[in-house]
Amino acid sequence: MRAFTLIFALLSVTVRAAPAVCPPGVNGATISLIKEFEGFVARPAPDPIGLPTVGYGHLCKTKGCSEVKLPLTEATATTLLINDLKQFETCVNNAVKSNIKLNDNQFGALTSWTFNVGCGNMQSSTLIKRLNAGEAPDTVAAQELPKWDLAGGHPLPGLVRRRGAEVNLFKTASSTIVHPC
Repeated sequence: MRAFTLIFALLSVTVRAAPAVCPPGVNGATISLIKEFEGFVARPAPDPIGLPTVGYGHLCKTKGCSEVKLPLTEATATTLLINDLKQFETCVNNAVKSNIKLNDNQFGALTSWTFNVGCGNMQSSTLIKRLNAGEAPDTVAAQELPKWDLAGGHPLPGLVRRRGAEVNLFKTASSTIVHPC
């Protein structure tokens, strides 16, 4: 009996739950929002400001987008999007102070916006400064996200709609807190 107790005690000490992924991946509502606004492109094509993209907004890193197998299927494009988003999830997680709580919809809306405008623009934005200062998150998102509707210096109707969708997602209640993680 003593040997069994000792073995059980050793197993209890060494068996631990896997650590949670931090930052977490975005939720399905975020993926759907990004897919809707990026649209599916099977072969490289210029985006509204002329940058070569493929799939759901994947910015090509090489000539002819040789880093991906073309033509893309929608399933492969979804996998590519999820992988691309990891960089932007990390940017949002690092930019928002650890004392600021975000639910999965708020985190997703910020990640969608960051995917669209880039980490540098997000990090230096008034939106992030105001969130980190402790202002009401829903108010900040509603006031600041719509300001990001320009491409090439001109307002784009698609960006106006996207920012509205991001505000709606941000303001959608959820009990799933993902930041801080």
